[in-house]
Amino acid sequence: MIRLSRGDRLVLASHNPGKLLEFEALLDGTGVALVSAAALGLPEPEETANSFEGNARLKAKAAANASGLPALADDSGFCVAALHGAPGILSARWGGPARDFGLAMQRVHDEGGAALDADPSAWFVAALCLALPDGRDASFEGRIDGQFVWPPRGSGGHGYDPVFVPNGDARSFAEMLEAEKNALSHRARAFRQFREACLPP
Repeated sequence: MIRLSRGDRLVLASHNPGKLLEFEALLDGTGVALVSAAALGLPEPEETANSFEGNARLKAKAAANASGLPALADDSGFCVAALHGAPGILSARWGGPARDFGLAMQRVHDEGGAALDADPSAWFVAALCLALPDGRDASFEGRIDGQFVWPPRGSGGHGYDPVFVPNGDARSFAEMLEAEKNALSHRARAFRQFREACLPP
């Protein structure tokens, strides 16, 4: 298993400043310094894999090879049983070129139709991949199950959070405090596995 050390630099294979802040908070206290792919001027590869894990690995390996540093990438999405797991790895693209998640949530509702009324089961998945310049990599996946709700509820969170209520709660992700959501989210579950396996104790 790959184990990072205190003082190591880790590239986050993302150009999303919000994601950088989120991962900096998750890495706080580990002694590992995070630098974004954008700060290093690294290009963003096309996400051409057919799974969350495959896309995370593709992005992590590209960043590790280009930077010569360990690289961490994630890929995540929203899956709906009535749509046979869609939008899945295409979650962001369902919002069109502008990544309009209001549009994306409406599309899930409209395309799910009666099947969604009969079975509102939905889940979020997050895959993390740590890749090294020597070709080694390690992947971790987190999932949280719940229900699709309509109309959207809450003003917090991002993406599909307003239409997802996790099992065991009555609130949508967008109705929770960020810290509450982050404690149980799919990304938090994947990150816990990564932390235990790869980060300094």
